Amino acid sequence: MTTRQTLTALRRAIALAAVMIMAVAVQAKAELHLDITVGNVQPLPIAVTQFYGEAVGAQIANVVEADLERSGLFRPLDHRAFIQTPDQLANGLPRYGDWKVINAQALVSGTASVQPDGRLKVEFRLFDVLAQQQLTGLAYFTQPDGWRRIAHIIADAIYKRITGEDGYFDTRIVYIAESGPATARQKRLAIMDQDGENNLYLTDGRVLVLTPRFSPTAQEITYLSYFNNRPRVYIFNVDTGRQEVLGDFPGMTFAPRFSPDGNKVIMSLAQNGNTDIYLLDLRTRRQTRLTDNPAIDTAPSFSPDGSKITFESDRGGSQQIYTMNADGTNVQRITFGAGKYGTPVWSPRGDLIAFTRINGGRFSIGVIRPDGSGERELSTGYLVEGPTWAPNGRVLMYFKEKPTGEGGRQRQVRLYSIDLTGRNERQMLTPTDASDPAWSPLIP
Repeated sequence: MTTRQTLTALRRAIALAAVMIMAVAVQAKAELHLDITVGNVQPLPIAVTQFYGEAVGAQIANVVEADLERSGLFRPLDHRAFIQTPDQLANGLPRYGDWKVINAQALVSGTASVQPDGRLKVEFRLFDVLAQQQLTGLAYFTQPDGWRRIAHIIADAIYKRITGEDGYFDTRIVYIAESGPATARQKRLAIMDQDGENNLYLTDGRVLVLTPRFSPTAQEITYLSYFNNRPRVYIFNVDTGRQEVLGDFPGMTFAPRFSPDGNKVIMSLAQNGNTDIYLLDLRTRRQTRLTDNPAIDTAPSFSPDGSKITFESDRGGSQQIYTMNADGTNVQRITFGAGKYGTPVWSPRGDLIAFTRINGGRFSIGVIRPDGSGERELSTGYLVEGPTWAPNGRVLMYFKEKPTGEGGRQRQVRLYSIDLTGRNERQMLTPTDASDPAWSPLIP
């Protein structure tokens, strides 16, 4: 081969390599992805087919579809438009043209079968319709009555594969269930799945309960109750139903919050006429005082790495939000707006602090960065308060009170969720009025 022929062949090889690299780059760029960090995300059209096999497969698919739709990031397509059937998908690959024609960008299929040992096997596959490729596929085994949790786990896997963020569907909400007239309000501790299913009352309503908080393991809850008109803090084990008295704390108005490692709780205590922040070691029961100020310091919450604490205080003349190191040093005020700021809760991601604001009789839920920048409101109302974070730090839940009845003399209290864009507010369905929600971490 001459030098000229060699150069020509080399140029062709380089050109071919460039085309191949470009094709790979185009395919990678085209892979399905939702950027949920931007302000306005158009919901992704997704086809969730019934899972083939056992009858429970249809129920699993319905829960997966409902989870994704409720996030506001996905738009499930009408099943009546589907051309390819679940059994055809179970026995082969998608006919991508059948799904493109109904404008599906993602496709979910699956199977459900009972194994010889009695366990339920659930498989699912997620496809990128436009790129014509499978994005993920997993199999799970569970006892037959665990099908609903498997559906939430599948929804989490789909959410994470498409958004790159952890999901939050396999979680629970603990809250205060309220019933009865305003003059004799009954408040019970209740727990439910994040979609409102499997509601269970943990206390009988004979004593007042307030402000439940989850531990980092999702297995324990702290809450405030009144015993002989004295505030008492309990630790409740969700799995065993065992309850332990942490102690009597006169003057306490909020239940303690757990430290990120679960070994301590942080709380506000009124002692000698002064309300300050204290840390209690759950193993030794040793208290450490973190603030020492004539003002009222209350509602503390740890940062996810445990290095910082946010709290509310009126030390500056009005109720505002502050941060400090975990040992009580370096106190910094971060809110300076009109009105009062309270109930600060640090995001699990560490990037934001949620709060309640009251200004001129107007309530709102908002977020702010730990350095005091980027403050914005997400929801407003007659009475809106008590924010709690989903474990992925992208969704908040809170309770909202509305006047009802003739002349607004009655009230309705319900739980709501909203994402950080402020565009997807959803009411949670509960059997009774509901307040003081606390969102669990992902269930272990």
